Amino acid sequence: MMRVPVVSGILVLLLFCAWSAETDVEAAPPNILILLGDDIDRDSLGPWGGQAQTPHLDQLARDGMRLDNVYCNVAMCAPFRQELYSGRTVWRTRAMPNHSKSVKGTRSLPHYLKPLGYRVGLLGKRHIGPNECYPFDNVGSLSKQENANPQAVKLAREYMTTAREAGQPFCLVVASHDAHGPYTTGDPSRYDQQGLSLNADTIDTRAYRRELVQHYAEITNLDDLLGQLRTVLKEEQLANNTLVLFCSEQGNAFPFSKWTCFDDGLATGVVVSLPGVIPEGKRNSQLMWLADIAPTLLTAAGSQPDDQDFDGRSQWVNLTGGNQRVHEYAYGAFTNCNIIDNRERIFPIRSIRDQRYTLIWSPRADQEITSNTTLTQALKWLEAGNSQGRADTAGSWVRRAQKTKRQTQDRLVKRLHHRPEWALYDRQADPEELENLIDKPEMAPVLKRLKGELQTWLQRWDDADPVATERSFLKQK
Repeated sequence: MMRVPVVSGILVLLLFCAWSAETDVEAAPPNILILLGDDIDRDSLGPWGGQAQTPHLDQLARDGMRLDNVYCNVAMCAPFRQELYSGRTVWRTRAMPNHSKSVKGTRSLPHYLKPLGYRVGLLGKRHIGPNECYPFDNVGSLSKQENANPQAVKLAREYMTTAREAGQPFCLVVASHDAHGPYTTGDPSRYDQQGLSLNADTIDTRAYRRELVQHYAEITNLDDLLGQLRTVLKEEQLANNTLVLFCSEQGNAFPFSKWTCFDDGLATGVVVSLPGVIPEGKRNSQLMWLADIAPTLLTAAGSQPDDQDFDGRSQWVNLTGGNQRVHEYAYGAFTNCNIIDNRERIFPIRSIRDQRYTLIWSPRADQEITSNTTLTQALKWLEAGNSQGRADTAGSWVRRAQKTKRQTQDRLVKRLHHRPEWALYDRQADPEELENLIDKPEMAPVLKRLKGELQTWLQRWDDADPVATERSFLKQK
């Protein structure tokens, strides 16, 4: 009888144990923890070189992957969240206007993950509906009037450990109010107001710097929450099998971000980590849709997303180290109606992006102006020809421009409410999207291609006439 050497036998046993452990890990569906901010410009965050102090998000990026080209459809809270949770575009859910709800039959993360054994909960801000389309476990609400981090940590720990004790994986969304005005949390003294550098599409005023610092303070408070939640995962021995996803939401509420189709409005900052699965310290620059996140999470959970259920597509191959092009274009929309102070205004905007260029269409540019609640004071002061009283950011820009009469400032003030019908931007050369290339002869092929693709997309979703679409939303209201 042939005898197996002792050393060889031990080696075989060790290899078998390692294989078994690896198989068990692969078979166990990961927990999912999503931390969602509120009105945060991606490029203000630390992983993208921003000025907001985000040490915990910086660490998450070192532990996982930074996604550099994720775009939402609409830069407003309710449309954003419904796209995120459903994996469907706003053209399909019809949740395009401010404070809108999805059409009957919309399905979302709870519908897909609960059959896989997951507990699926939402803690904090909702801005989604109706309930049958988004049947999350209601884990609790979070205050906007005071620092809600201690309550968020307490409720999140209870939800996650209850799931663990029941032998179930969890998917928990923690939706903070931090970074959405009015600014009530965080410590502005952590920032040097005068030391901040400002972008080329801004006007330097005291009011703007003051509000920007308060906004950054709330971002840092959100970052503190990220650090505390990751500590809970470690303390509860959940960290090694929990996919952590941070999402900044759409751009901030300062001019040319939220409520627009500019890059600062539709770009969203996403960082994701899963030990041993998502490579550490990497970045991916492939074009991604916010609607890709839901099917991607379904793939991570071990299921196969049905393309009929989602408009987005799984990006799991890219999150796990690949570099595969899933989309050629990303599409955006803005619907001005039903916004505070501008409920009756009809000024739709549509956009398309590829990896380099942005095309923005404002079909009512020659008949109407765009506005929103953050631009109301500026509009009143422009119409009155003078500025009286305490100024908000946009109002302070008008006041400064009226005093200095500088051409660059006048152009920015006009841009607050007036947009060209067509605007073409090269984000590579002009990241703030300030130089309209629409009349450049050499850009004609790019313009033709993007116009054609945008029109094809809008026709597919019965939105070839965005004015008619917006008027239908107004009637619904």
